[in-house]
Amino acid sequence: MKHAYVFPGQGAQFSGMGKSLYEQHAIAKEMFENANDILGFRISDIMFTGSDDALKQTNVTQPAVFLHAVIAYATVTDAHPDMVAGHSLGEFSALVANKVLSFEDALKLVAIRANAMQKACEQKPSTMAAILALPDEQVEAICAQVQNETGEVVVAANYNCPGQLVISGSLKGVEVACERMKAAGAKRALILPVGGAFHSPLMEPARQELAQAIQTTQFNEPICPIYQNVVAQAVNDANSIKQNLIAQLTGAVKWTQSVEAMVADGATHFTEVGPGKVLQGLIQKIAKNVTVDGIS
Repeated sequence: MKHAYVFPGQGAQFSGMGKSLYEQHAIAKEMFENANDILGFRISDIMFTGSDDALKQTNVTQPAVFLHAVIAYATVTDAHPDMVAGHSLGEFSALVANKVLSFEDALKLVAIRANAMQKACEQKPSTMAAILALPDEQVEAICAQVQNETGEVVVAANYNCPGQLVISGSLKGVEVACERMKAAGAKRALILPVGGAFHSPLMEPARQELAQAIQTTQFNEPICPIYQNVVAQAVNDANSIKQNLIAQLTGAVKWTQSVEAMVADGATHFTEVGPGKVLQGLIQKIAKNVTVDGIS
C-alpha cells in the first residue's frame, strides 16, 4: 500500500492557473512572489490573467506548470510520498517534493531549460506527432527505418500509455514517419502544435546548456525514490538523479514503463499534483487496479 505523487509536464497549462492557490494560501502567495523575483518578470500575472497565447511561450509555459504543481504540493499538509515521478518537465516538481532540489534552485533550472529548449527549436525546424493504436515496437521500427533511409531524425519520444506514443524529430522525418504509421494501421498519426522536437537528438544544444547548470546546482539525497523518465525505475542517489535529468532532454519519456515499475514496487494510490488531469487519465489506462486522484 504505497502512495505515489506524480507531476505533469508542458501542455497542462491554462489561463487562470494558480490564482485560487494565491488567494487562499499565504504560503502560495509567498512562493509566487518569490518566483516573480527569481524570474525577473511577474509570471503570476500571466498565469492568472494572461491569454492562452502568452502562456504558450516556452519560457512562460515550463515555469508556470512547475510553479502550479510545486505550490499546490506545498499547500498539502499531510503529503508523505512513498515514491514520486514527473512527466518530462514534471520531473523537476517531483525533485522538489522528494527534497532533492530546493524550490528556488529547481525554478532556476526550469527557466534555463525552457530558454535552452526554445533556442534549440529555433536552430532547426522540428516537430512531434502522436501515434495512436500501433504497438510500441512497430513505431520504433518505422522510426529506425525512416532514419536509415532518409538520414532525417525521428525517434520515439513519449511512451504515454499503451497505444499512445509520441514521436519527435525533423519536419521531414516526422512527416514521412506519419505516412508510414498510417499505412501500417495506426488509428491516427497527428502532428502536434509544439515548438520543436523535444526528447530527441535535436535537443542536444539544450542538453549541454542544462548540463552545465545542473552540475553547479546542489542536489540532496532523496527522502523517497524518484522513478525517472529515461530509466523507468526507482532512483535513490543524487548523482544518478543528476545524470538522468540531463539525459532526459534528448532521451525518451518512458511514462508507461515508469508507472508499471511503480505498481510493481507496491504503488496502489497515485495522486497527480498540478494543473489538469492528463496523468490521471494515462495512469488509469496503464494500471487498472490502482486508486487515482488529483490536487490542483
